[in-house]
Amino acid sequence: MKQIINIGGSGTPRVKEMTLTVIRLSIPAIMAQISSIIMQYIDAAMVGSLGESATASIGLISTTMWLIGGLCVSLATGFSVQIAQFVGAGDNEGARNVFRQGLIVALMFGALISAAALSISRSLPVWLGGAEGVIQNSTRYFFIYACALPIMQIRMLCSSSLQCGGDLKTPGLLNILMCALDVVFNFIFIFPAREVFVFGAPVRLFGFGLGVAGAALGTACAELCAAALMFYSAAIRSEILSLRLEGSWKIRLKCIKAALRISIPAAFEHTVMCGAQVVTTLIVAPLGTAAVAANSLAITAESLCYMPGYGIGTAATTLVGQSIGAGRKDIAKRFAVTAVVLGVAIMSAAAVLMYAAAPFMFSMLTPSEQVRALGTDILRIEAFAEPMYAASIVCSGALRGAGDTLVPSLLNLLTMWGVRITLAFALVPRLGLRGAWIAMCVELCVRGVLFLIRLMREKWLENNIMQG
Repeated sequence: MKQIINIGGSGTPRVKEMTLTVIRLSIPAIMAQISSIIMQYIDAAMVGSLGESATASIGLISTTMWLIGGLCVSLATGFSVQIAQFVGAGDNEGARNVFRQGLIVALMFGALISAAALSISRSLPVWLGGAEGVIQNSTRYFFIYACALPIMQIRMLCSSSLQCGGDLKTPGLLNILMCALDVVFNFIFIFPAREVFVFGAPVRLFGFGLGVAGAALGTACAELCAAALMFYSAAIRSEILSLRLEGSWKIRLKCIKAALRISIPAAFEHTVMCGAQVVTTLIVAPLGTAAVAANSLAITAESLCYMPGYGIGTAATTLVGQSIGAGRKDIAKRFAVTAVVLGVAIMSAAAVLMYAAAPFMFSMLTPSEQVRALGTDILRIEAFAEPMYAASIVCSGALRGAGDTLVPSLLNLLTMWGVRITLAFALVPRLGLRGAWIAMCVELCVRGVLFLIRLMREKWLENNIMQG
């Protein structure tokens, strides 16, 4: 891990050099994101083969899991952004000390949020209005997910710390490995022992036949393997973060305050967004099992389009954070703009493909004709929002690298609740599930415009965590 580009001097990198740097850093992050989505496609297809009820049982609690996952990401962000700025300033020991404090806090927070999630695992599906045939499977899935939260928190901290230090390749490869392991473990846990034919020869496959609960166990096992490898990479092999190098475990209030200043608004942002998604789930749930299943699968299908944006946003966080740490605000702004242009271009192209391939995508995800038809319609609605969605995603990543998380969280509060939820309440009674997705499309376009305005006004460039 090191400074990504020579940003400590007085010179300014050329546009071509900066673009190639963004692309080079984005590729492993994009590949990891895409592999994660492919994993979700395979997961959805595996669970979907069990029937609409099985798909709906996971879809019902998916937004709540995103909310919890967002809180874990926010905690990791609070420490990893500090690491990026310390590395940009050439202070490796400072970065190492931040990482150690992050590990302590991550373990404590992971245990706390796991206990909280376990305490509501039995009641949550009922609160969300799940149908009688869905509640039991939802409860089992969420219980297993809650048990794995401390492991997930450590993986996220180590992954984001490596990325913000400049090593996007290692966490990218390990996240890809986690996706592959998830598929393998799912095959083992979801389906019963069975016999298949390979080139005409019978092959006996082992399986536990646990259904929906097996999908949760498969993911938990994959998380455990990835977390162990991610911790080894960051805490043992890293040239900067390694616990074998000189550093201090002493808790520093300045570091904790800086982490909270970044994490709390980021957590608020995730809470606002996922809380709105939970409300959307409540709005959609009365439409029936087919609508809930189509909504869940369409979200999975759409993610293949927007994950490249998140990969580029990750690169923007690293580049902007290191530039701010080195005192080069001019380069930070240019990296941010370069990343946004690249993200919008890639996601716009992906949106065209998504629109054309929507029927094929749903044919792989579910055998239900009703779910396929409805899912195709809503996915094509969402395609029109992808360019502005890209702008919001990458802008958010760039602003996060500067430690600017408060204003973005307020912008998300405004658009999610002021636009999406309001429109959804108005349109769903008239248009059904299609109304909810029209509301989502409009909101994402408004959000993208607001984030672009925030980026171009440059107030975020005044952030420097190391200076308090």
